[in-house]
Amino acid sequence: MTKIECILRPTIISQIKDVLAAFGINGMTVTEVIGCGFQKGHTDVANWNTELNINLMPKTKVEIVVPDSAVDEIIKTIIKTAKTGEIGDGKIFTSSINNAYRIRTEESGETAI
Repeated sequence: MTKIECILRPTIISQIKDVLAAFGINGMTVTEVIGCGFQKGHTDVANWNTELNINLMPKTKVEIVVPDSAVDEIIKTIIKTAKTGEIGDGKIFTSSINNAYRIRTEESGETAI
């Protein structure tokens, strides 16, 4: 099993949820986060004409655990859906998962995801 973590633009999350559902993925964790990368933030002007340097941008993190056999296709689909070609499109990270457990049924392994 593999955990896929995506840091994405908040505006794309409903589309990502829809394309993941097409893979049969209904379980995910979605978190509102802030961060910085190449985008480096932006300068904003406050009400009192003072410039504010905003270097932490709002993003959304989506976490899913999937069978190893589906990882490449899911990542390709996420990239195709989220890519605008502009700085700030996001990042995808993967990591191996040793096991998963469903507490209610005591299932483990891929049946638990």
